[in-house]
Amino acid sequence: MKNLLITIIGFLILSCTPQKTDEWTNFKSKFIKEYDSLNISPLQLSYQQNIASIKSEDSVLLQYDFFINIKEQLSTIDVRNISTKEKLNYDLIRYETDLNLERLRLEKQWKTIATDSISTKGLSTLKNGKEWYTYFLKKWVDKEATPDKIYAFGLKEIDRVKRNMKSIQIQSGMDSSTFQEYIHLPQFYYTDVDSIQLAFERLKIEIDTTAPLYFPDVNKITNLIIKQGTIKRMAIAPAYYMDNQQTFYYNYFDAPYNKRQIAWIYLHEGIPGHHYQIDLEKKTDRTALQNKFEYYGFIEGYAAYVEELGVTLGAYKTIYDELGKWEWDLIRSVRVSMDVGLNYYNWTDEEALLFWQKYIVDQDQIAQREIARMKRWPAQVVTYKYGGGKILEWKEKAAKKDGFSLIKFHEKILQFGNTPFSVLENYIDL
Repeated sequence: MKNLLITIIGFLILSCTPQKTDEWTNFKSKFIKEYDSLNISPLQLSYQQNIASIKSEDSVLLQYDFFINIKEQLSTIDVRNISTKEKLNYDLIRYETDLNLERLRLEKQWKTIATDSISTKGLSTLKNGKEWYTYFLKKWVDKEATPDKIYAFGLKEIDRVKRNMKSIQIQSGMDSSTFQEYIHLPQFYYTDVDSIQLAFERLKIEIDTTAPLYFPDVNKITNLIIKQGTIKRMAIAPAYYMDNQQTFYYNYFDAPYNKRQIAWIYLHEGIPGHHYQIDLEKKTDRTALQNKFEYYGFIEGYAAYVEELGVTLGAYKTIYDELGKWEWDLIRSVRVSMDVGLNYYNWTDEEALLFWQKYIVDQDQIAQREIARMKRWPAQVVTYKYGGGKILEWKEKAAKKDGFSLIKFHEKILQFGNTPFSVLENYIDL
């Protein structure tokens, strides 16, 4: 009797599972097809472009009805018997549905605001600017991000970075003023492009040796090309990566080039940063649905995270190489709280500048540039710090377990390619 009962139960499981799997497969296929037919406008850097790209009222309502229907259907689907990869697809659809519904509620609201133009003076000047910023923060960073939490996170990171910079100054054996004079001596700067190129190429050779010890499949990565940037409008960043060219460009336009930038820039843009992560993702067995979405919090955050491993990888050979990482990290950290201040707390430019000057001296020109950038491109600057901080938090938690392996940790966080942090966290077994 017992054997008969087991046989019956087994038959029921086998007969039900394909039906549930088919139900999910049909739902997913229908979602992709109908989602594509909506021609949803992609996320732009500029808030003005994002708002200007809002479609007609009929189109907004059509999208809204679609995602409401998807949300209802998701609640009825049994995902217990689908694979891990398909469960991830389910979670991504749910994630995107929630974000799109938030966007569409704002777009419906925007349609009721009588305006012939979109203010160029920042989100804080819009009637529903706070709501837009809250959405952009989630879209750029993660669905779990909120303005107040991000502001507090920025302050916490400023303190962490400052403590690390102070530690390096103490290690130097100099007092604060002598240290500042010393790190600005000519010996810390390159003045010709050949020297800069050579420094990057030498570091590339060294990291090609150490990176495989801590990151998976480095030997499978396409060769990285390093070149001097020639586009002056791109000079707002020290460097940038072009994945379609498998090249990272460093910006040098005659001004002395700080040697302390070499190591962290290479890690961020090259291996194990953008070039490695993006090329590895192309070699990962991702589904069509995964490839439909990009999550910049992961992409930029991961590249910022690997800068934390400069000593481990042998990139930071001196305390001054490491100092270079913290110098730029301080700017990133200050920008996090400033971004919230300008776009959510309604700070004036003057208030934002005072906040900057509280932590960073003699760089007001950069401050003015960054203030303008944050007002044009709200929330984007948060991606680096939030993502880097999230992965570092996971690493510290995982390292407390017996048998921790850094390479296995990286395998876990990179296994699906770029993924929202609040989704990925459920798949990495911390």
